[in-house]
Amino acid sequence: MSEPAKQIGYLAAALKAPRIGEAAVRLAVQARDAGWTHEDYLIAILDREVAARNASGAQLRIRAAGFPARKTFEEFNFDHQPGIRRDDVTPLAAGHYLTEARNVVLLGPPGTGKTHVAIALGVAACHTGQRVLFATATDWVARLQDAHQRDRLPAELTKLRRYGLIIIDEVGYLPFEQDAANLFFQLVSSRYEHASLILTSNLPFARWGDVFGDQTVAAAMIDRSSTTPTSTPSKAAATGSNTSPTTPSPASGSAIRQTRKSNTWPNFQRASPAHYSTSVDTVAVARSPTVTGACWAGSRHG
Repeated sequence: MSEPAKQIGYLAAALKAPRIGEAAVRLAVQARDAGWTHEDYLIAILDREVAARNASGAQLRIRAAGFPARKTFEEFNFDHQPGIRRDDVTPLAAGHYLTEARNVVLLGPPGTGKTHVAIALGVAACHTGQRVLFATATDWVARLQDAHQRDRLPAELTKLRRYGLIIIDEVGYLPFEQDAANLFFQLVSSRYEHASLILTSNLPFARWGDVFGDQTVAAAMIDRSSTTPTSTPSKAAATGSNTSPTTPSPASGSAIRQTRKSNTWPNFQRASPAHYSTSVDTVAVARSPTVTGACWAGSRHG
């Protein structure tokens, strides 16, 4: 090794950036042969260091997020979900909703890929520099109950608000008792217009009152976590009446077509972008070939 290479290696180690030393030696010949300026050479070295650090940081954030498995959109089988296109999720994967503290809600029967999409969005967020946490709804409630018992709930909510994205999986698989529902609402409410949430649920909004045991709490939860629904869960659940799909007004910001029966899944149709509020990044509809129902993703502020 030449003396200059040794010096570069020593200085790079002193800076705790050994990759700079490696890149400097590797690029030196290329720079001389191509006639790079000193500035070009320095930019190339620093660019590789920054890229390596970003990649390393993303891996650390992915490991810290608590994903049950690592999933990406490259692994998602769009052929099995013909209603959802890559172009539909690309804007979400880019992470623009995170910078505006928007939420994403994924609804659909089991087997429609909700958790896969949620994790893929979480992994993508890690690559954009966001800190992410993933857990099921019951696990989040258990965490908040523990903090509440230790008189640390406000501090815990403040701590969680520092995460750019929190993913809450499996809302609705188990009903909540009133105290648990209130804690869950505090988590959602604390992030309203501050940081993003991704929620997945096997139940349509009209049945969230069954999950939280209180139609008022469910309505407030929906308002703070998702696109504005076409009707409150209390009205839909109480009457069970047939309701025709409606075109939302700009004021309502609604981004879904209402189910015809409150206890069934809507037969979603792809709507014109004009039907959606400007607060909605994208809406993607996915039908499972083996399960009657749909999985959709929408986002709004808060």
